[in-house]
Amino acid sequence: MCIGYFIFLTSFIFPSYASVQLSTQQQVAKLQGIKLFNQHKKAERELRIAAEAGDTEAQFYLAEELRQQTITLNAEALQWYEAAATQGDLYSMIRIGRTDNDLCLTMKNCPIGKKEPKEWLAEATRIAKDKSDRGDAEALYIMYELTAEREWLKKSARAGDAIAQYRMAIGDRQGEGFILPWKRQETIEHWFLLSAKAGNPKAMMQLFGIYREKGELEQARYWVEKAASIGYEAGVYNYGYFLAVDPKALGFTEDKIKGYALISLLKELDGGGSAQTDVEETLPQISEKMTPTQIQEAEDFASKWKTTHPPLSFFPEKIGF
Repeated sequence: MCIGYFIFLTSFIFPSYASVQLSTQQQVAKLQGIKLFNQHKKAERELRIAAEAGDTEAQFYLAEELRQQTITLNAEALQWYEAAATQGDLYSMIRIGRTDNDLCLTMKNCPIGKKEPKEWLAEATRIAKDKSDRGDAEALYIMYELTAEREWLKKSARAGDAIAQYRMAIGDRQGEGFILPWKRQETIEHWFLLSAKAGNPKAMMQLFGIYREKGELEQARYWVEKAASIGYEAGVYNYGYFLAVDPKALGFTEDKIKGYALISLLKELDGGGSAQTDVEETLPQISEKMTPTQIQEAEDFASKWKTTHPPLSFFPEKIGF
């Protein structure tokens, strides 16, 4: 894995609030933990190493990992959310604040924290508002998360936040906002394009679908390749599929070796999602038309790809409204 690539990508999807200087071993464990988390795999052991060293980002993701292991918020997850929140992590403050809507209330087993959930929400709002007043794009997005007011989302998108831009496109597609009917599709594509150019692979795949439907195949090819190149699961699968199974649909030159290699990479994503089903259905369809030599070449290509590209990821958003 190329560590440089991974640090860049985690800084896009997961803005860092690290508060301590980690040792090399701790930093490697943290990156591995985030990688596993993004792949829907167990990441507790790796994240705990950096979290116990005081790394705020690792504390948040460890809390996320622990929270997902139970139906409701549990005491240890709350402990790590609070550890991160105490160091200024707004996402942890929001998570704690939202326990007012957690199933634990119904079950009457909510853990007791250092502050009331509403106090953490107030703290997050105060900090985010202060930063947003200075034009911070991420803080503007967090204000949207805190208020659900679309105006904050629009301000964040205009300030350049890639996730906000993606959410604007999705919202416009669903009919939100006042847009002249003949301008709506143009506006949707505008936001997806800005988000994709800022590095959001989900926006890249949306553009892939839009351009494919419009018959603008050069642009469709560009964006599916781009999404694959940064490790997005859907991008890797579709790029491989259209190279090996249906190249004419996108104007690709058939390449069964590369297509097989790309789809075979998805075997790694066995922690959840639909990747394994896609692999099991598509790989035999490709391999039955390949020689043993070609399959070996594909395996060699896959090995090289892994060393020169970021790790595979489902790119989950850090927190959703």
